[in-house]
Amino acid sequence: MSAIEMPLAGALPGGSAAARAPAAATTAGERLRLALIFLIAFTSGFVQREPAPYELIVSIAIVVFAVSGLTLRTTLLPLLALLMIQNLGYLVSLMPVIELERTAMWTGVTSFLSISTLFFAMVLSQNTAQRLDVLIRGYIGAALVTAAIAVLAFFRVLPGWDQFLLYDRAASTFKDPNVFGPFLVLPGLVLLQRMVSATEIKRLFADGIKLLVIAAGLLLTFSRGAWGHFTVSAIVMLGLTYVTTRSATDRFRIAFLSAVGVVVLAGLVVLLLSFDVVGDMFKVRANLVQDYDAGAQGRFGRHVAGALLIFELPWGVGPLQFSKVFSFEPHNSFISAFMNGGWIAGTTWLALTVMTLVLGLRHAFVRTPWQPIFIAAYAAFVGEVGESWIIDVAHWRHYFLIMGIVWGLIAAGRVAPAQPDPATCRRPQPA
Repeated sequence: MSAIEMPLAGALPGGSAAARAPAAATTAGERLRLALIFLIAFTSGFVQREPAPYELIVSIAIVVFAVSGLTLRTTLLPLLALLMIQNLGYLVSLMPVIELERTAMWTGVTSFLSISTLFFAMVLSQNTAQRLDVLIRGYIGAALVTAAIAVLAFFRVLPGWDQFLLYDRAASTFKDPNVFGPFLVLPGLVLLQRMVSATEIKRLFADGIKLLVIAAGLLLTFSRGAWGHFTVSAIVMLGLTYVTTRSATDRFRIAFLSAVGVVVLAGLVVLLLSFDVVGDMFKVRANLVQDYDAGAQGRFGRHVAGALLIFELPWGVGPLQFSKVFSFEPHNSFISAFMNGGWIAGTTWLALTVMTLVLGLRHAFVRTPWQPIFIAAYAAFVGEVGESWIIDVAHWRHYFLIMGIVWGLIAAGRVAPAQPDPATCRRPQPA
């Protein structure tokens, strides 16, 4: 059995400890690579400053993988081309403002993170099952730790709790609650995916408890975008899981457990809202339009003004210069790409987004050993794209990580053996 044919382990709904890649078959070099993959996923949850530890781990991993072997599959060539053109646009627009504070650093971090998408895709296109399992485990671990910190800090029971809050909202180990919330979406989706596919009560409850911890952290960010992101992504994931499942029994279980999950999550929300500190903040944040959203200088007003400026500024205004014109950042990733990198970066950002959405949707129906994880990652990316219309995601580590997962699994799926049905990924019952 080749590396790419190995069954995906516990990260998948239907994985098991017995299904993991045999340790004896894993070389010392691959164990090092797997350790780096885990660290990348885990450190993606700790970004209070830039550059973050995440950048250091990814840099080390790039060197290690490049020295020990990294394959660029032809499926990834469009991704490579678009990323190179996009970064060229940022570089050209940087030149007139390169002496201004933070512009060079911003461009460097932006380019590094965008290129990391290609690195993740290349990594996951080989030994896919084992590497994807380790990456998801690291990501879920980071989500559980950061969500627990968020909950404890919000209720002021964690020493130094104030450094994990921003404007009385849970930011945990991130600079902004609006980044922390979306970070929790993919691990939450994976756990939800496991639950609706579970055949063991023990596993169902274990994953359910983990999901409740993550859901609590997500709620306490009081990020309307993150709430909507998780809702939309969960609907997309469950919908794709339902239509790609051929078994009537499996479809019933998905529908039934999804309904149960909605009730349980609603119960968690009601419980948290019973605390005055949560209920008061919820009343403020639950309004669809906040004061800073409305008006000509509000979030949506800046969207209109920024969109009109695109046609007048083929080279943009340069990195971090939009706020000097409008006093605030554009809070729209597409406008931000055009303003920071001109027509070159803006067009390629739009093209890469659309291409990922289209190719990802087609691949969601391809039978592979990791199809459930792909559907969860694709659904998370759909939500990320939706949220990118109201906030700039250019420095969201997990945005590029998720995009890399989508592209990497598409590339791996081109050479993976076809699977007769997702039911083949179920956990084997213990003897």
